Amino acid sequence: MGVGVGRHYSTFYVVFAIGLTAVLISLLVEGHRHRGRLARVPVRIVINGIRGKSSITRLVAGSLRGQLPTVAKTTGTAARFIFADGHEVPFERRFGLANIIEQVDVVADAAKAGARALVIECMAVNPDLQQLNQEKLIQATIVVISNVREDHLDVMGPTLDDVARSLCRSMPAGGVCVTAERDRLHILRAEADRRNCSLVVADPESVSDREMAGFGWVTFKENVAVALAVADLMGVPRADALAGMYRADPDPGVLRVDRCEHAGHSFLAANLFAANDPESTLMNLELLQNTGQLPGSLSMVINCRPDRIERNGQMGHIVAKIGPERVYLIGTPTRSALRTIPSELRHRVVDLGGEHRSGTQLLSAITAQMPRDDHGLVMVGNIHGRGEHLLDALIGGATRPAVDDPALLPRVRLEPAVEPPSLSGAN
Repeated sequence: MGVGVGRHYSTFYVVFAIGLTAVLISLLVEGHRHRGRLARVPVRIVINGIRGKSSITRLVAGSLRGQLPTVAKTTGTAARFIFADGHEVPFERRFGLANIIEQVDVVADAAKAGARALVIECMAVNPDLQQLNQEKLIQATIVVISNVREDHLDVMGPTLDDVARSLCRSMPAGGVCVTAERDRLHILRAEADRRNCSLVVADPESVSDREMAGFGWVTFKENVAVALAVADLMGVPRADALAGMYRADPDPGVLRVDRCEHAGHSFLAANLFAANDPESTLMNLELLQNTGQLPGSLSMVINCRPDRIERNGQMGHIVAKIGPERVYLIGTPTRSALRTIPSELRHRVVDLGGEHRSGTQLLSAITAQMPRDDHGLVMVGNIHGRGEHLLDALIGGATRPAVDDPALLPRVRLEPAVEPPSLSGAN
């Protein structure tokens, strides 16, 4: 009996050792292949930061596309792989799950496509994984840190200074980092110096209103300034870089306003879900109102999620700054947003909850209490859950299709009398 058991365990250990050896050899071979693929794509640009990563990824890729074969991969609202000719496809994930290791597949796709430049959105939140993404997976030559905002404080925080230092874990040692961050620039400088990394500070005011008028969708000067700084580092003339950006398709989650009709009501709906933090939400709303896309008369939808309690409360807190005529709470737990809304404004709150309501039912409940037609409806918080259902219902009633084609998106002109810069001579 004892001999039989001994042989059993001996066989087990032999099989285990063989299996482990095979796995190690496989990892070594895959590591060698990955390093070879990285060498075939000499320009590797990682876009990091809290907000605007997907948009900046598209802008940077567009700015370079006329000069060298450039592919890109976004994560954002919907993961996309964008080819050198600008066409894009949904990024197919292993087992349908997002995982930082998929960056290895992106590098393989870029090398297979013959790209000389890869622009890739950083999908890591954990600071250790951000560093792993840089040092092992991508080894970027240029890293963008778009901004430092309140988000993922449980992982990157608890303070904004901590968030800034966490993002700096993605800086390339001996490489270049580009940023438009201002409030915590001193932290980025110190962290860049520690890594012998050159820090390039992009100035949003260097982008003129005339240049911004060339975009067929809503974007920010900060995003464009960062993309232009990267293009300049790559030796791309400013006019050519802008021409490429104008031609680039916007992200599916791009800031936009749709005219919608439901149950006899006509109103303007703004999807601000992608902003996802208080500062970005207020910036987006200010831009839409300053450019005349949203009226002063507004109602507000806050979508709540049980795994975003802190975010729900942040969105409730900014109700006082926005001053909406109605505040509709959807999702769960709505009390997490309600408790931060000032007591003097709580009579404006309509708590719809909604875990068992369809998007159409939510929309009907909202429009039934709208003060008037041509009213503005802004949707904030996180898109997932009831937010997605509400958007689906809104899209069904939009008079302008919700598509990615920039020709069908509202044209934003910060200087109505000024035409966009000429694209003549652009590649």
